[in-house]
Amino acid sequence: MNKAVGIIPARWHSTRFPGKPLHRIAGKPLLCRVWEQSIRAKSLDSVIIATDDMRIVEAAFDWGAEVALTSARHRSGTDRVAEVARKAKNFAYIINIQGDEPLVDPRLIDKLVEKLRSDRKIAIVTSAHAFENPAEASSPHQVKVVVDRKGRALYFSRAGIPFPPSFSRTRYLRHQGIYGFRRDVLLQFVKWKPTPLERAESLEQLRALENGVRVHVLITARGSPGIDTPKDATALEQKLARAKGRILS
Repeated sequence: MNKAVGIIPARWHSTRFPGKPLHRIAGKPLLCRVWEQSIRAKSLDSVIIATDDMRIVEAAFDWGAEVALTSARHRSGTDRVAEVARKAKNFAYIINIQGDEPLVDPRLIDKLVEKLRSDRKIAIVTSAHAFENPAEASSPHQVKVVVDRKGRALYFSRAGIPFPPSFSRTRYLRHQGIYGFRRDVLLQFVKWKPTPLERAESLEQLRALENGVRVHVLITARGSPGIDTPKDATALEQKLARAKGRILS
């Protein structure tokens, strides 16, 4: 069994951005853009949208997406992904694709799957990239990661890590919230209770580190922006319009 599935968790209710998955960006719903990018990945045998909301289900069916209706009680997207993975026994690798990153790179998805297939010691793999503007590392909304010499995560934090002797000489890595799991590791992960560091930072991935699971980090040249607020959506729409203008000119 060597198959891989991409699962995109999506929920309607969001404190900062209700209805975000179906918010239209340059004529297309946000979630549809994520799905279209994901199905371009060559390594995935299937892409499934996981949601508890019938509005999202009906819209996704219209795009031709495969959809799994999940429980409304899940506390996180990872729990939602695990519910689908629990039933999808024919997949060895589970890629948790964030439903609010419409520019997710299909090549990154392929790299995550490739890493899991090529190294049996890797249980979880994610990605990170250097901040274009190091000053952004001070924002608690941007998650940072530090890695060892073999590319394994040492720690994730909302704080600016490592502590800088000077901003000009410190390389900050922004964590991009996409994860590749071995199926059995994912199912074990969601059984563990939230851990002390996880609760302190409000970062779910620390649960893996606190339970002794190594998380490999692929360092990429750049990442894709997440959409957290309507303002973020407007900024992306403007970016896409500029890019289209350059192509047509």
